[in-house]
Amino acid sequence: MRTSIRRSQRLMALAAVAALTTGLLAGCAKDSNDSSSDGSGGGGNGKGKITLTIGTFGVFGYKQSGLYDEYMKLHPEINIKENVTTRTDVYWPKVLTRLQAGSGTDDIQAIEIGNITEAVQTQANKFVDLGKEVDKSQWLDWKNAQATTKDGKLIGLGTDIGPMAICYRKDLFQKAGLPTDRTKLAEMWKGDWAKYVDVGKQYMKKAPKGTKFVDSASSVYNAAVGGASERYYDKDGNVVWDRSDGVKKAWDAAMSVATSDMSAKLKQFDPTWDQGFANGTFASVACPAWMIGYIEQKSGDLGKGKWDVAAAPAASNWGGSFLGAPTAGKHQKEAIALAKWLTAPEQQEKVFAKQASFPSTPSAYASLKPAADTTAYFSNAPLTQIFSDAAKTIPSQPLGPKDKPIDNAISDIGILQVEQKGKSPSQGWDAASKEIKDVLGQ
Repeated sequence: MRTSIRRSQRLMALAAVAALTTGLLAGCAKDSNDSSSDGSGGGGNGKGKITLTIGTFGVFGYKQSGLYDEYMKLHPEINIKENVTTRTDVYWPKVLTRLQAGSGTDDIQAIEIGNITEAVQTQANKFVDLGKEVDKSQWLDWKNAQATTKDGKLIGLGTDIGPMAICYRKDLFQKAGLPTDRTKLAEMWKGDWAKYVDVGKQYMKKAPKGTKFVDSASSVYNAAVGGASERYYDKDGNVVWDRSDGVKKAWDAAMSVATSDMSAKLKQFDPTWDQGFANGTFASVACPAWMIGYIEQKSGDLGKGKWDVAAAPAASNWGGSFLGAPTAGKHQKEAIALAKWLTAPEQQEKVFAKQASFPSTPSAYASLKPAADTTAYFSNAPLTQIFSDAAKTIPSQPLGPKDKPIDNAISDIGILQVEQKGKSPSQGWDAASKEIKDVLGQ
């Protein structure tokens, strides 16, 4: 998901070998957070060809895996241009505006898991029914269900899902006097995100100068709430964010981080977060499968062999996305064909091989194998096994139309008020509550 992370990502996200993600953003017009590239890496003007635009957030991995180049070689009449927005909270409002206007959309529009219910319930008529174009049995049933309207219209094809793990810098752990073996660490924090926070307290006692245990309190919140059986909505579609046990436990874990010295206090998917990866500012991060590629990209050559991956304290999903074809697109037939191809099991397997984005197509699972350089980058961690095991026990969560803005209010307003502005946990919660009530029109 997504550099936008597609937030990304994302999505993050995560499933029956399930929900992964990306954490996940795009648009036609560019702003300071946007970057655009054609599938040929910037070459070619597409003259005499059909140019298909695909709006994404975060790092979906299609360009990085060479899929755009491969598709254009198979279809010489097609030129592909990807429009990327870093943050989903920037990306999705732009998409909604263009959908409502009936113009300005990309030919293919990525939809993050936190926005899919809103898209299904309020924007379904703005997307092509892809259920008539594909064999739906290729995807996990729950993944299809998330993008299906009550009358059976499928508005998006599943990309990745987001089973959770913990990515950590073993060199920093060693300097702090902690175990570096992934199995031992997984046992230390097994069963409860509060135990992960306890390991952070140990880390800070001998933390290497200039480092913190975790990137942000929001990271811990997202990971913990992603494993709750219920968070913002119940199974009947009622809003329950303010009385959800899953939200309360995740908030409490995040507050333990935000009110301590163990956080680098970075806002995820902002440039400073990227710099934190590159500079080794923090020693661990809750990482859904889609974040593997992101870490590899942002940490660069200096991080190779220093990162490792361990099982998360509890099964959790963060992220996961879909590809939809807006009815306002200029090249619907060609866009549908490209979306089908990009989300087919064979292509999802190739993206996993490049950056470990976990497929939503079960037929790919038996042959999943990360790229050798990715495996080496993460200290030869058994990535397929770790994320597959995580996906098998992720609870199914009811989603609602305002899942994403509720989540953003808690993470980007409530938690940041405490972590970066020194507010009390109760003040942070009040700030998030006010924003959520505004979003819900209460």
